[in-house]
Amino acid sequence: MLVLSNVKKLAIFACALSIPVMQVTAHATTLNSNAPTVALSATLAESLTVSSTVSTVSFTMTNGTTVAGSAAVPITTTWVLGPSRTSVKLYGFFGSSTAALTDGYSTPDNIPSADVLGQVTTGVPTTYTAFTQTAAGFGAASASLLLVNQAISSGSANFVSTRTDNLGLEIAVPATLPANTYTGTLTLQAQAN
Repeated sequence: MLVLSNVKKLAIFACALSIPVMQVTAHATTLNSNAPTVALSATLAESLTVSSTVSTVSFTMTNGTTVAGSAAVPITTTWVLGPSRTSVKLYGFFGSSTAALTDGYSTPDNIPSADVLGQVTTGVPTTYTAFTQTAAGFGAASASLLLVNQAISSGSANFVSTRTDNLGLEIAVPATLPANTYTGTLTLQAQAN
């Protein structure tokens, strides 16, 4: 019986030793969950803006002379464009080629857009040029002027950019214009192609 009791004790001791080993083994293995995925989508919309810090340019006119405006018009054009774009164009235009400025009377006296001149030394009209171009979507026929034509490409990395230009304005005053105050609106607008 003594042998059986020792064998029993030995068996109990062996079992007691194997339990912690089994527990350590059970804790040593890892268990991973399933792996769901999340699709990410980020969109950056194209944008194109034009701004100016000058809202009024005045002219002191004398018949038969060309007079400069009171201030140059600083124009800031800012864009974030897609890689298919090739240029940014900036236009200035009037709503009428025959009356860029008018005195507003029922039988008005007008200054035509052909007598309003623009210059952007860093742009397209580097000398004073009349607002007599026709650009679809930019003012009346014969009442617009291309001011800037900025090429863009992936090689020049300018799909995101800002440029500032100064627009100088002059009026070639008609020789027979009656004394009065003449007003008009020059619109500035950019286009990405």
